[in-house]
Amino acid sequence: MEFIAQVQGLTAIAIGIIIGLGALGACLGIAIMGSKFLESAARQPELIPVLQGRMFLLAGLIDAAFIIGVAIALYLATGNPLIGAVQAAGQAAGA
Repeated sequence: MEFIAQVQGLTAIAIGIIIGLGALGACLGIAIMGSKFLESAARQPELIPVLQGRMFLLAGLIDAAFIIGVAIALYLATGNPLIGAVQAAGQAAGA
């Protein structure tokens, strides 16, 4: 039973790392992209509509990667497949 508790504890740490690093990466990516958009808009104001459309597309792609990470973390938090594997291995070893 204590091995299952270790798996749950390490899963909680992994969930925190997935969400934390994903949020950090998404924030940095959008911040850098926004700064480059402002630089390019200041240099060539006539290209603002084209650049703005591309910026929003890239912002969606950056956020999509973070949301996929959150979905994987929620899957591990609610329906952890590792615990089932540990219980099956324990039953096989005990039989």
